[in-house]
Amino acid sequence: MKFLLLSLIPAAAAIFISFYFLTILWASAAALLILSVLGLFFAYIKLSASGRKAKTAINAEVSESELESILNNFGDALIIYDDSFKVLFFNNAGEKLFMINEGEIVDITIGPEAVNDSRLRLIAQIVFPTLAPVMIPRSQAGTWPQIVDLSFSEPQLELRVSTSQLSQIPGKPARFLKVIQNRTHEVALLKTKSDFVSVASHQLKTPLTYIDWGLEALNGDETLSDSNKEIVSGTLKASKLLSEIVESLLDIARIEEGRFGYKFEEADISDFLGKILEQTMPEATRAGVRIYFEKPAVQLPKVFIDPQRLSLAISNLLDNGIRYNVKNGDVIVRASQAEGKPFIEVSVKDTGIGISPEEIEKLFVKFFRAANAIKSQTGGTGLGLYITKNIIEAHGGKIRAESELNRGTTFYFTLPTDQSLVPQREVPVEA
Repeated sequence: MKFLLLSLIPAAAAIFISFYFLTILWASAAALLILSVLGLFFAYIKLSASGRKAKTAINAEVSESELESILNNFGDALIIYDDSFKVLFFNNAGEKLFMINEGEIVDITIGPEAVNDSRLRLIAQIVFPTLAPVMIPRSQAGTWPQIVDLSFSEPQLELRVSTSQLSQIPGKPARFLKVIQNRTHEVALLKTKSDFVSVASHQLKTPLTYIDWGLEALNGDETLSDSNKEIVSGTLKASKLLSEIVESLLDIARIEEGRFGYKFEEADISDFLGKILEQTMPEATRAGVRIYFEKPAVQLPKVFIDPQRLSLAISNLLDNGIRYNVKNGDVIVRASQAEGKPFIEVSVKDTGIGISPEEIEKLFVKFFRAANAIKSQTGGTGLGLYITKNIIEAHGGKIRAESELNRGTTFYFTLPTDQSLVPQREVPVEA
């Protein structure tokens, strides 16, 4: 047991770091326990270089009972098992979550058939996540820790499971650690928030449409005085901005719930970009900004896209390039084959106000607007780039930005040319 607990410390520390940085809400008690385990971890690393002396030092400083107490009192359920799926350790939180005593599960081998045993069903679905009713991967395949979200209806549970392979002990079977966080309450709160935003936005949409119609009619009334026309024109712009905010909130609610509704089809990216730029040209002309499309010299492979959703994402990038540009500025769009990878890379470069290095990391955060952007354009929601990021990732791509203050910004995003790299189904997004 002592060697098992010692081998657990490095992997547990790595899991706790990855796991809690992916979690929205932190518990202060759990944070203290993490710090305790990390302290033991670094002590172990430092002392292990001295071989037998290190082992003696650890024996003197940290007893087996102290290590076991830390793990037993950790707020999340912990399960350790070997490569034959024999359970070696089961903590107090696990007993509460799975409603089974440690003595009933330790030294038991859990196989897929255990899903037929009502006492062991939930544990079997944790050990073999593909047996769970709903499984959403949250980490890349082949990397440690493996993180998945599991949903159950009977009983109603939302669990995040993080799996890591422990340090190998010579002559002993491989061991694995699962950290199970009960996120049921947290997910329920997020759903309540999302439902509220969705319902409120829907309720606002209809009256706003009527307001827009009325204001547009008034705006075209030639009998209005110049001062009244100015008031109507300003009110119409404000109403349209509010309509955009409502529509963006509805889009975000659908995206975060995993029901944005993607319909993928094969497309020529050069033709697709050309059509969007053609539609954007009048807006750019009114703003005094030039738009260029540097078409690739060679025929690019086809990509798999949802034309409507991707058009929204690219339009957001072009809109930013126009809105935060300078008079007689440029927006340049390029597309090329990513070197040695099955992806097309598209770039949208502007000669605008740029973004400071301190703020660029927040660029795709919901509701974020850079300080200079707020000064340049008071109107804006801070939602467009958040929506764009999620649309690109739902296509199997990635998006990033490079910027220089007062010199301009370039957005780069990728789209896969291999259909197998496009996500097979839409999944809820962590808010």
